[in-house]
Amino acid sequence: MLQKAINHMACPSMRYDDLMRIAKRLGCVGVHLRNDLNRPLFDGDSPEQVQQLSVDLDIKITGLAQLERFNEWNAERAEQAASLVKTAAAIGAAGIGLIPVNDGSGTADGERQANLKTALAELKPLLQAAGIKGFIEPLGFVQCSLRHKAEAVEAIEAVEGESTFMLVHDTFHHFIANGCAIGAPIFPEHTGIIEISGVVDPRLGAMDMRDEHRILVDARDRIGNVDQIRELQEAGYSGSVSFEPFSPEVHGLENPSEAIAQSFDFIASELSGSSC
Repeated sequence: MLQKAINHMACPSMRYDDLMRIAKRLGCVGVHLRNDLNRPLFDGDSPEQVQQLSVDLDIKITGLAQLERFNEWNAERAEQAASLVKTAAAIGAAGIGLIPVNDGSGTADGERQANLKTALAELKPLLQAAGIKGFIEPLGFVQCSLRHKAEAVEAIEAVEGESTFMLVHDTFHHFIANGCAIGAPIFPEHTGIIEISGVVDPRLGAMDMRDEHRILVDARDRIGNVDQIRELQEAGYSGSVSFEPFSPEVHGLENPSEAIAQSFDFIASELSGSSC
């Protein structure tokens, strides 16, 4: 059974409440809201209004993204984290998104692991007090300070944060970080959400793929979305699978709900065959 969800990045110009209503019509279990859409958070509505609509529609808020540069911990980051955690708890979100430094800094061996553990140790009591999760998203880009899920899991275990922190399995970033290599660990027991998007341009090598190439998933997909989902599900993952395309092509669709529905239908029909 495909537990469908939609990240607001799939249709960022849409109001959050319209997104939630579309998700309901498409049979989704939830939506992932964002604070980086270059307009007032929740389109100016209060957190209480957001939570009430979630209850009325019976649509979960799978997360609120995002705390950027979370593994570069300082006074500013602590303030940002406290604010985001408070907001996420107020809307009834399952957790907050944690995005690592992605500009080439903090990548040295030893430095990046220490920075990550420091950040998780600081975040842990904030999240526990609010009763929400921290969703850590490794980014596959070579300049990222957290590329591989194994390092995230090591840090989670080092701070005894297994009940507080979960991984985001982003199919795009998993692919470009070479996570689809035979024998690569997938950590289903640590996975809190799967974020999906497809890449179809045949001219692109893995290291050339960028956010603007990420579209909805169809038969042309080159990065093994269906296989990645299947592998995680067969290993015990039972959570949601959420669309997160960044391509202007998708953002400009006149009828995004129809396109999303078609892509979900394709994935559901293809969940069989060989693994990644």
